[in-house]
Amino acid sequence: MPRLKKRLESHNNKLHVKKEDTVMVITGKDKGKKGRIIAAYPRQNRVLVEGVNLVKKHQKPTQQNPQGGILSQEAPIHVSNVMLLDPKSGLPTRIGYKVLENGKKVRVAKKSGEVID
Repeated sequence: MPRLKKRLESHNNKLHVKKEDTVMVITGKDKGKKGRIIAAYPRQNRVLVEGVNLVKKHQKPTQQNPQGGILSQEAPIHVSNVMLLDPKSGLPTRIGYKVLENGKKVRVAKKSGEVID
């Protein structure tokens, strides 16, 4: 995502979600939609969610796609607009962190207390 301006970068580049997590969009035009995270961009605080924030892209004809045309693809959304789904209930939940006995730090769903990682 080279087109985002550097001023959008924050100093704390940790996200509460990771690639392959199932999330729900909580605000915006796609509010209520669920999807899997395809890619995460921590420096811009954005994530790419499957089937969410679809935009039209005009594609010039190429050798791979000689027809060209208008394609529909996902655009990144801000990470604050998504919430992780609780593995137990399937509802959106906040995330907490816990250190296990073996010293490993894991994410924990606040609603059910279920370990996510």
